[in-house]
Amino acid sequence: MEYSPKEIVNELDKYIIGQAKAKRAVAIALRNRYRRSKLSKDLREEITPKNIIMRGPTGVGKTEIARRLAKLVKAPFIKIEATKYTEVGYVGRDVESMVRDLVEVSVRMVKDEKQHAVENKVAPIVTSKIIDAIAEARKDSGLSTDKSEIKASLLEGKLEDELIEISVTDQPKPMLAIGGPEISLGSMFDGLLPHRKVNKRMPVRSAREALMNEESEKLIDFDNVNSEAIRRAEEEGIIFIDEIDKIIGPSSNNSQDVSREGVQRDILPIVEGCTVATKYGNIKTDFILFIASGAFHVSKIEDMIPELQGRFPIRVDLDSLTEEDFKRILSQPKNAVTIQYASLLKVDNINLSFTDDALDEIAAMAAAENETSENIGARRLHTIMELLLEDISFNASGSHPMLDVTIDRTYVQNAFKETKRKFDLKKYVL
Repeated sequence: MEYSPKEIVNELDKYIIGQAKAKRAVAIALRNRYRRSKLSKDLREEITPKNIIMRGPTGVGKTEIARRLAKLVKAPFIKIEATKYTEVGYVGRDVESMVRDLVEVSVRMVKDEKQHAVENKVAPIVTSKIIDAIAEARKDSGLSTDKSEIKASLLEGKLEDELIEISVTDQPKPMLAIGGPEISLGSMFDGLLPHRKVNKRMPVRSAREALMNEESEKLIDFDNVNSEAIRRAEEEGIIFIDEIDKIIGPSSNNSQDVSREGVQRDILPIVEGCTVATKYGNIKTDFILFIASGAFHVSKIEDMIPELQGRFPIRVDLDSLTEEDFKRILSQPKNAVTIQYASLLKVDNINLSFTDDALDEIAAMAAAENETSENIGARRLHTIMELLLEDISFNASGSHPMLDVTIDRTYVQNAFKETKRKFDLKKYVL
């Protein structure tokens, strides 16, 4: 399904409160990709994505906007920290690794889709192998080895934890290259080394997954998977560069700033458009959408080298969260933190609910603490909720019948008496 910009914003609104300007910018950028795909090949080659740079404090939704956007359209997406390229002792991990990581994500996505497409063909084969393995494991146990009975119990989900032994292909473990990413010897010598079968003992649920993967791979053309993955990464890939302000320093001649500028110059050709070699084939970065973000407390976007500035033509400021925003974050999103905690505690027979005045009090506390100490945006709510529900979470065990627990303003105030006093005292500290 292709979303219009308004539909994209509506979908983002389900998970992210506020930040209308940022949502509009990414929605237009995403729609322009669809528009470009409908043009003639010659014209399509001339149109490159308009990369976005988002400026705003931590915890206001910068990363979440990019992540939800990619999830919405099922696009290959990676988030990288720009600071990792300035680490002391940095050896061997060049900036091209971000593109290779994007291709890995794309290959995994395409492979999962292909496996899902052949599931119906593979499922009977896997079920038959599991039934045989269960019958073999039961030979000396006194349990029934009748395959029709085993199949009936298996289909009812009664045997998921039963241990069986199956033969699977041994996957080489990744090895950590000094100063670089993990590499798998199996992938380096793929096709040159014989595949070794090993017997492994595992529960039925794990065996099913291992066998499904193995049987599916027999039906998948991996040349097609790799070429499709490269195409998707080129045409639909999104690379989110977080903390880009940490590689931008105010103009000076110290060695740290020279190092930061060097990282900017290394990133420049990737964003401008170049060809990167990966183990799946070469990928052009010309049409990958880059979204950068940073708080920009010390440096400014204008301190970035001019060439890199020019590659991020769209600049969006994100707003700090207000008390009203915090209350909406607590109640409106599909994945609201109150819903998350209520769902977790329901497992232990606690039916948790929050009154409206409790949400007001929590929102006021989050806003006050962000003002009086470090502003960490919506992440402050997780800190407050953990402390607020600590006693309930600790004492809940699931050994009792379902209990209704309502959190109201009084409960919140009692839980944070000392914290509230600390806030009040800070008003008078000069």
